[in-house]
Amino acid sequence: MRTWYMAMLAAFAVCAWAQKPVKLVESPRFWNDRDLADWAAPVAGINEPPEHFTEGDYYESPVAEWVRTYPVYFPGREPAGYWAMLQKKKPEPLVPVERRTQAGWIIAGKRVFEEMDVPAFRSYDPKLFALVRSAAAFRKMGGHAQKNGIVLGLRWVPTSKGLALSALDCARCHTRVMPDGSLLDGAPFNDPGDGVLRELIRGGDRNFFPGDPPGGVAWRAFAVPWVPDDINDGVQSMTQAQLDALFAADPPGTFARFNGSPYFPAQVTDLIGIGSRKYANHTATQRLRGPADLIRYAALVSCCDSGDFGRYQFLSADQHVILYRFPDDVLFALAEYLYALQPPKNPNLRGARAAAGKKIFEREGCGNCHTPPLYTNHKLTLAKGFALPKDHPFQADIMPVSVGTDPGLALRTRRGTGLYKVPSLKGLWYRGLLGHDGSIASLQEWFNPARLRSDYIPGGFKGYGVTHRSVPGHEYGLKLSKEDRAALIAFLKTL
Repeated sequence: MRTWYMAMLAAFAVCAWAQKPVKLVESPRFWNDRDLADWAAPVAGINEPPEHFTEGDYYESPVAEWVRTYPVYFPGREPAGYWAMLQKKKPEPLVPVERRTQAGWIIAGKRVFEEMDVPAFRSYDPKLFALVRSAAAFRKMGGHAQKNGIVLGLRWVPTSKGLALSALDCARCHTRVMPDGSLLDGAPFNDPGDGVLRELIRGGDRNFFPGDPPGGVAWRAFAVPWVPDDINDGVQSMTQAQLDALFAADPPGTFARFNGSPYFPAQVTDLIGIGSRKYANHTATQRLRGPADLIRYAALVSCCDSGDFGRYQFLSADQHVILYRFPDDVLFALAEYLYALQPPKNPNLRGARAAAGKKIFEREGCGNCHTPPLYTNHKLTLAKGFALPKDHPFQADIMPVSVGTDPGLALRTRRGTGLYKVPSLKGLWYRGLLGHDGSIASLQEWFNPARLRSDYIPGGFKGYGVTHRSVPGHEYGLKLSKEDRAALIAFLKTL
């Protein structure tokens, strides 16, 4: 017996020695004055970076009720008993506060990405509830189901105040419907949304911008007073119907976020592979030095932009507050998940044509800017007409050249830095719209020399009230033969 007992003790000792200790990861205090100080790029026209709420401002602000949310199904498609279940559902924490391994944070982050709504958009209006539960009424508002029956972008939210209807936050713009009906997390959106979603967004505008009519809200969001003859100034006098038409000119896959402009929309960034990038946005508005910068960016665009640019302040005293904030762990989980995203399996095989295209890519020197294996050199180029200040903080990454694409986003918005990033070519096959403004709908169109003509009709973003226009710049590849263009496109689709 003693021999058996000693043998068991020895076995347990070996197992304990062989087992690696579990490493728990703490969420960082990400909104801090030190890292915010040199995070953002100077804005073209004033040569000053945007200002931010202080660390004290942020952490003294109220935390929103971050709870789990549930899909909205198109009427007739929801599971049996689903609506009755929602009536009884109590609020549950979106991410329970606990210490986690990195793998645990990634799992939690997937839930945050797929369920997190915008608290300012929540509606408790029974009339809106009835609308989304009536197939005929909802269909008139543009409501439509995905393959699995859900309505993309809308969520039911059991809160301490009762059941609310709300809209997704990150996943609304960064979920793509693939050809087989599956949903791809992190990719630019291509679903057009519906009228109910727009109603929720308008309600959110009233919460974020109390006291302003629709035109006033748009002016605070987009005006650029340091730009001569600022086209955004005219939104002040627009009615809601006119503003709706202005926003409708931006196709799915583009977005006029706060500090941007519906006249110069930005193609929605692909978040798959975000961990390998050095700057946020097409215009390199902020550095991406690691997950903490991504966390800061998520907070900035979701709740906590001060709207301050040097001597220009775009929010009233009542609006210049943080309506609510995120707890660190919610956004840390989100960042860990986004950093872990992997591209979908590429259906485009590298056959003989793609192999020929690779040789053309190399022959034409495309790799000088779109350098393998990430197919970007992480550099920045000058927008047409921008004079680079000698003391620019991103100087080391700026190439003294311009590819001549439309400079509107880079020079005529508050997101304008005068710079454009050299984009990665990885994932072109699934991303959708191309170009920083989403003017182009396919690689075939990108390499079509006709896009340089003034009578050209872009396949993507055209412009408010615009039927035809040229899509200038980046003329590399436009002079290739038809056969060489086809081969190059075949290669690019394999990346």
